[in-house]
Amino acid sequence: MPYSIPGAIEAQAALHYERGSHLVTLGGDHFLTYPVLKALVKRLGSPVALVQFDAHQDTWDDDGSRVDHGTMITRAVKDGLIWVDRSVQVGIRTHAPETYGIEVIDGFTAGDLGPRALAERICQRVGDAPVYVTFDIDALDPAFAPGTGTPVCGGLSTREALSCLRQMGGLDLKGFDVVEVSPPYDHAEVTALAGASLAATYLCLLAERKAKGHAIAL
Repeated sequence: MPYSIPGAIEAQAALHYERGSHLVTLGGDHFLTYPVLKALVKRLGSPVALVQFDAHQDTWDDDGSRVDHGTMITRAVKDGLIWVDRSVQVGIRTHAPETYGIEVIDGFTAGDLGPRALAERICQRVGDAPVYVTFDIDALDPAFAPGTGTPVCGGLSTREALSCLRQMGGLDLKGFDVVEVSPPYDHAEVTALAGASLAATYLCLLAERKAKGHAIAL
């Protein structure tokens, strides 16, 4: 990702937050979550819990020069954007050298738990903290999301992911993204459809929260 892009994303996100918007962001390299988080935390005045659906932890060493999907969490933790003891990574199926105190639910455990128990565990971890949800499409098994740059076998099905997300409406939701969708690698738009369905499900959660009297504007 070119070095100018994160700053441009942060500035655009900040502009929308100043208007009270609730952002749903689509990508693209997973690093885009970082500048959106920066703008969100500035708007809220405090760190947020992070729920990260992903095959990878994205916690590789960051010396300040790397701008890519592998260092996004490292950069966010170092900058104090994430409330680590309220955060959780779901669907992890690769190794990284650091967790920073974030709870890790690996892909096989997530599958064994099933959507309802998985959502309950996520909600228990987050509690009443404001939370940002980031969904790397490679959290899904390649059978359901082939159109991504670093697929890993053994992931969630689209149904499992949607069902889990639908049961997270009780959280204090502050933002959402779907990332790492790569159309050149997709087949019959299967991956794009999965990503769009996840985003639509999140929007439905916001509508339900608004109907129950919760503020969704920032």
